[in-house]
Amino acid sequence: MSAVLLAAAPPSRAPDGSRLPDRGPRLLAGPDPDGEAETLKQHGARLGRRPRGGPWLIDVIESSGLRGRGGAWFPTGRKWRGVARAAQRKAAVVVVNASEGEPLSAKDRLLVTHRPHLVIDGALLAAESVGATEVLIYLSRPSRPATRALRNALGERRRAGQRDLPVHLVHTAHRYVSGESSAVVRRVSGGLAKPTFTPPHPSDSGVDGRPTLVQNVETIAHLALIARSGEDWFRERGTREAPGTMLVTLSGSVRFPGVYEVDVGTPLPDAIGHAGGVLEPPRGVLIGGYFGTWLNGASLAEVRLDPAEVSLGCGIVGVLAAAACPFREAASIVTYLAAESAGQCGVCVFGLRAIAETMTRVAAGDADRGDLARLGRWTTMVRGRGGCRHPDGAVNNVVTAVDAFGDDLALHLDGKPCADSGRPSLPPPARHRGWR
Repeated sequence: MSAVLLAAAPPSRAPDGSRLPDRGPRLLAGPDPDGEAETLKQHGARLGRRPRGGPWLIDVIESSGLRGRGGAWFPTGRKWRGVARAAQRKAAVVVVNASEGEPLSAKDRLLVTHRPHLVIDGALLAAESVGATEVLIYLSRPSRPATRALRNALGERRRAGQRDLPVHLVHTAHRYVSGESSAVVRRVSGGLAKPTFTPPHPSDSGVDGRPTLVQNVETIAHLALIARSGEDWFRERGTREAPGTMLVTLSGSVRFPGVYEVDVGTPLPDAIGHAGGVLEPPRGVLIGGYFGTWLNGASLAEVRLDPAEVSLGCGIVGVLAAAACPFREAASIVTYLAAESAGQCGVCVFGLRAIAETMTRVAAGDADRGDLARLGRWTTMVRGRGGCRHPDGAVNNVVTAVDAFGDDLALHLDGKPCADSGRPSLPPPARHRGWR
């Protein structure tokens, strides 16, 4: 996927010298993201030297209202404060989660590959603020360009004589659940990249028993800018409860798929407009990724990209073509998620497999109302009973597909499936086997 900027940044001052509202790209400002990685010299000329982090920055981040862009949209300042308190007993660790196991997401890979110094700045600021003594950047093994960009950026800093906290790269298998925070901690500590069943939370006892801040790449990049420009600047964009901009990966039936930067709260049609609009009136949209929510195409005009209204996940908008079958899409996704199970509990191993098989029959027009009743019962039974949130996310995709496309479902149950016979328009990638 290519990255496309919204526009060139407008002037920051009016003719009378007063400051104008910021309406240009923030994270994607600078050199063309389709080109080479931004160098240290370019980064410094554009943003200046970074300040040094400390307790002051926790206050600023709290006041800014920054929320994590990795999926849960949890208040970042609150998370930092918890790690900082725990770090009074034992030195903390900062882990930048760049694994990006969500198949429809490309934003974190874009930032690490093309804005590596912004990511490193944010990681160092976080470490200095919460009392950490090292930074780990967690990447999936297929991310060779991202790894190369980070290594080059760290080399530039060493050659420039910068003396910062140590930053190390850690690699993991490219699996869906490998990016879950407890799986990240487990892998970095030398184990398998699988979610753990029970507390303690990483902020209390994470990597090697130390307080650990696990933070998504986009969140880290935002805070590198907030540290320079302040909380009031950050709040000029977005909504009151979720300020700022967000990166959205637009895919499917749009003219120019890619990563775009929009204000939080942007109407969904406007966000899609940044990708040149839809190719045809859409059948529906998947928001939030494989754990996300299906919406019927008829309801899109009423939707805003606001976490108070819809689960945004890591900023995914997948537009379903008019001729595509929503149940083929949902069946493909839940089949993939069943295969990506960590294999640690029966709910995930057997429950998701049964749900995937039933959804496949629904898509083919081979299911009956008894199958639908079983599907409803199984999705209810699975929710909240797994060893991690993986089955909950998979079930959400299925349940929202059934809710959003009720008229189509009735036809499928009558043996009249959608006419399309091709591959799903939002297909899962090939599975990467092995836990490392």
